[in-house]
Amino acid sequence: MYTYKTKGTCSTQIDLELDGNIVKNVKFYGGCHGNLQAIPKLVEGMTVEEIEQRIGGIKCGYKNTSCGDQLAKAVREAYEASK
Repeated sequence: MYTYKTKGTCSTQIDLELDGNIVKNVKFYGGCHGNLQAIPKLVEGMTVEEIEQRIGGIKCGYKNTSCGDQLAKAVREAYEASK
């Protein structure tokens, strides 16, 4: 299990697991309840690279980041830490 402390979002933490570069068991803490249930279901089984390409860089309103963008950063950080 890898824990990432988010920056600049309503959610405060993301927990996730990796199987090589495959992402699984994503869990957000805090934030918009509906979105934070949907995102983990949508990214389950995707690679780190797929998540970065699809949701990295997304902004939420006036913020420079979003929960999806923070997840893209989290999976990359977790992957690099696992090497």
